[in-house]
Amino acid sequence: MEMVVACAVYEGGRRIADVPIEQIETYQTGPGQFFWIGLHEPDDALLAKMQKRFNLHDLAVEDARNAHQRPKLEVYGDAIFLVLHTAQLKGGKVELGETHVFAGPGYIVNVRHGASTSYKEVRARCESSPKKLKKGEDFVIYSIMDFIVDNYIPVIDAIEEEVEKLEETIFNKPFSREIVERIYGLKRELLSLRHIVSPIVEITNRMMRFDVPVIDKNTYPYFRDVHDHALRVNETIDSLRELLTSALEANLLLASVNQNEVMKKLAGWAAILAVPTAVAGIYGMNFDYMPELRWKYGYFTVLAGVAGACAYLYWRFRRSGWL
Repeated sequence: MEMVVACAVYEGGRRIADVPIEQIETYQTGPGQFFWIGLHEPDDALLAKMQKRFNLHDLAVEDARNAHQRPKLEVYGDAIFLVLHTAQLKGGKVELGETHVFAGPGYIVNVRHGASTSYKEVRARCESSPKKLKKGEDFVIYSIMDFIVDNYIPVIDAIEEEVEKLEETIFNKPFSREIVERIYGLKRELLSLRHIVSPIVEITNRMMRFDVPVIDKNTYPYFRDVHDHALRVNETIDSLRELLTSALEANLLLASVNQNEVMKKLAGWAAILAVPTAVAGIYGMNFDYMPELRWKYGYFTVLAGVAGACAYLYWRFRRSGWL
């Protein structure tokens, strides 16, 4: 079944059996053994099978069926239900997915929805360290959380690189609508990332500070490591958002400065052109008696005066930086 990625039983940190999903209800595990089942967008029938076999809570199963849940940690008796969000880059856009983890004595069931990297790498990493996997279900939970948080880092690095390019573009190229739209797009993506990263800090804090079932005190240092990574990613997101805000303000400020420069040039040229316009307007009036109308050198004198006045104004504007 495509919905079933893996279904295996572990004991002492090693895989001892691969169990067909059809036999999940009849296969019995012994002391120190646990199931680790990976599902990808399972249907209602498969979730019902998991619920019946491991006595999963109705509310947790409903959340896993509907997806679109906020990151959270729920405790149901001696079991926990964990919701985490994944992020990856596709075509320059950040795509989000969901991972739901059911964990209790003797089982781990992780359910993936949407854009998410396969957890085969997590399983292989755990199986390559049997001494750590021997810790049990809580180490598997840590491995999944650590994998998800580590996958945030390439996404953040790619966004950070694009922010740096945007900064160079802002100061080296003229104002454009596309730059503003991209800045707003990045701010939205960072806000979405913050909404999925911030709860992980609270979840790991709760795991380390409260008596959460399945989580043993010996694995607290591992969850503290996830906490530190999530905190660092969260701080980087905040820094990038502030940087984008500053970049947007700088972009708008530069656009305003450029507009002022254009207005200054237009005003300077308008002042220069006002001289011949005024003279032409005065001598364009149809009066019979006006000074120097019949003077032999009047035309050339007026042209010379207008040219001299325009040249003087151009020199003054040029000197003051308006032209």
